[in-house]
Amino acid sequence: MIKLPVQPWYREPWPWLLMSGPAAVIVAGVFTAALAFRSSDGLVADDYYKQGLAINRTIAREERAAALGISADLSYVRDASRVRVALTGVAPAVLTLRLAHPTRAGFDQVVVLTQVQPGLYEGALRPVDGGRWLAVLETADWRLAGDWKGSQRTTLHLGGVGTQTR
Repeated sequence: MIKLPVQPWYREPWPWLLMSGPAAVIVAGVFTAALAFRSSDGLVADDYYKQGLAINRTIAREERAAALGISADLSYVRDASRVRVALTGVAPAVLTLRLAHPTRAGFDQVVVLTQVQPGLYEGALRPVDGGRWLAVLETADWRLAGDWKGSQRTTLHLGGVGTQTR
């Protein structure tokens, strides 16, 4: 009878092979937990009831823009990281443009647009890469809103006959 040399357990391959599966699951669980804590999805609003009550005011402001015949053409100049708005119907001194990402609140931007010529407004805009954005152009009295696909289009028409991207 041949006697094989006895090795300690840690020199055998089978215990390590059996422990590798649970170890991989633990590493993946720690990675998933770190990812979940680091990036919030931003989908749930804390003040959903107040947002629901504010819908009537929003609708009234959109109807006011339609009654005044306000329309706007937004143009994004990528090279200069600027947004230009050609506005028809009224000429306030300052406009506010809000770009809201549907799922990532950290990407949202609020840009104050100043008048550079009658009916033409400009403001600095951080780079907008890809995806779908809700563009809201507003003052205290009226509001225009529309969907803008940042990766495919550089212009957006708001108000008038219909809101459309080009």
